[in-house]
Amino acid sequence: MSQIPKIQWIISVLWPGFLVAGAATIVTFTVFDPVEISACTGGPYISHTGWYSLGFFLFWLMTALSSLLTCYFQQPCQVVQGPEEPGQRG
Repeated sequence: MSQIPKIQWIISVLWPGFLVAGAATIVTFTVFDPVEISACTGGPYISHTGWYSLGFFLFWLMTALSSLLTCYFQQPCQVVQGPEEPGQRG
């Protein structure tokens, strides 16, 4: 992470998550009507726009966490030296 500017690292996490969250929201709410599901399950009434917003931000959170983990696991590991072999002291 030290090789790239902090803002570039933040954008590399948030921007892909934003794009995928938009696509996931479109696909999900094309198939499912959130107000009908809420009415069938007895949940509170929230408008379509409210459900779309809630769904988008939840998808964005999940995909941003995925991108964050990818960036975290791309960092190089510290080299751990094993035990010295007998007779190799300088």
